[in-house]
Amino acid sequence: MPAPFHRPVRLSPETFDNLLGSHDPAEQTRMAHATASALLARVRADDSGVSAERLVAYATEHGIDEVAELWAKSPAVSLPGALWRLYLLQVSIHADPSLAALLHERGRVELPSVDALVAGAPVPAGPEELVALIDTILRGAFSGDFAIALERAAAFCRVQASGSTHIADDYDPTEPDRASDLTTRASRLSAFAHDLTASAAAWRDGSLT
Repeated sequence: MPAPFHRPVRLSPETFDNLLGSHDPAEQTRMAHATASALLARVRADDSGVSAERLVAYATEHGIDEVAELWAKSPAVSLPGALWRLYLLQVSIHADPSLAALLHERGRVELPSVDALVAGAPVPAGPEELVALIDTILRGAFSGDFAIALERAAAFCRVQASGSTHIADDYDPTEPDRASDLTTRASRLSAFAHDLTASAAAWRDGSLT
C-alpha cells in the first residue's frame, strides 16, 4: 500500500505500514501524533511552498480515505485531530460549494458576532470564493500561523452552523427530513468549531501534540 503523503513528506514506508497494520490503539495514537508532527515540520521547512500546495490539493485529488487512516481516530484536541478536522471541512466544502455558499450567507446575516470577518470570506461569497477560502485556511495551517488558521476554520464553522440552523428552521414545516439533515450538520459544525478553538489555544500554549 503506498504511503500517504510520501512525496511531500518523505517518511519511510515502514512508518505507515506500522500505523495501518496496527491493532493497538496506543500504538495508533502514537503513530498519528508522530506523523502529524513530522508532516507539519517537513512542510514548514520547505520554503518553496510546493509541499504545502500538494497537501492543500491532496484530499481533492486522492480522496480522504488515506488521511482518515492516519488521523481520524485521534483525540479532537490534538495535532492529528486538528488536521483531520481541517481536511474534513475542506472536503465538505469542495463536495457541495453551492450549499456552503448558501449556509455562509445566511449565517453571516444571522450570526451576531465577528466570526464572518475572522473567517475572511468576501461579501458576498459565492461557491468559488468559499472553495478558495477553505483552501487558503488549510494552506495557512501548513505554511502560516497554525493557531490563526485553526481560529479562522473555527469561525468559518460557526458561520456555517448558524446558516444550517436557520435554514433548517425554514424547512421544518414543509421538509422535516431536510431540516433534520441541516440540524445534524449544524451540530457537527458547532462541535468542530469548539474542537478547533481548543486546539488553537493548545497550540499557543505549546500543549498541542
